[in-house]
Parts: sequence; C-alpha cells; structure tokens
Amino acid sequence: MSSNLIDYFNKSPRLGVISTSSANGQVDSAVFGSPQMIDEKTVVAATADNRTFANLRENPYASYTIMETGDSITDWKGIRVYMKLKEHATSGELLDTIRSEAAKFVGEEGAKMIYASLIFEIYEVRPLVDFGQGWEKSI
Repeated sequence: MSSNLIDYFNKSPRLGVISTSSANGQVDSAVFGSPQMIDEKTVVAATADNRTFANLRENPYASYTIMETGDSITDWKGIRVYMKLKEHATSGELLDTIRSEAAKFVGEEGAKMIYASLIFEIYEVRPLVDFGQGWEKSI
C-alpha cells in the first residue's frame, strides 16, 4: 500500500459506504463519513449504536467503498477496502478525541450520537470497477 491510498482514502468530501453482515448473513450498508486511514494497514472510524455496530460485534469483516462517478462506468473512480475489526470501545481517549473532532462539523448534539470507536485492519484493496487494472489506476 502507499501514501497515495492514504491520501485518497482520507480525501474530503467523499462518498463512502460501509457494508457489514451479521452472523446469520443479514447484510447492511450505510453511508459513513468518519473512517480515516492512520497508516497503510489501519482504519479508525466511529459509529452510533446501530445495525452496523451490531453486525460488527457478530462478524468483524466489513467493506468500505469510496466512489466518484464519471460520464460512463469506465470513468468512475474509487476503491473497495476490505477490513477486519480489530477492536472497538465505548469509552476512552480515542472515542473522546473522535467526538471532539466530530463536534466541529456536526455540533455537540451530533457528536453525542457517536457511541463507539472502531479500529480495523485492512487486508485487501480493490478498484471500484475491476477490469484487472489494480486499485492504483482507479483513483
């Protein structure tokens, strides 16, 4: 992985969707703005006490998709980042920092909705539209 991936992943604004699945296969997808790559293998995010968080507690695997549309599907840019939840916390310094930063954008009331911090390990990155070109040529 490279700093290009970190820069692209952390670019703002962006449209990103996290997809998770419960232990019995119930799939959920949700728009998420919080994920940030902090190094080449680690993503930090935050979540409310919602279906995404419930799924992650049952099944730690998730996919985060970032997309930019173009005139035709061959012009679309983006990546699919496959991750595994390594840890989560409903209190602590990381969560306090995330809430504090979030309050600058969504206000104090919005920041209060953040229930947990999430730390993922990336295990694969693929292009949004995969023609065998590799993710590097899809951003």
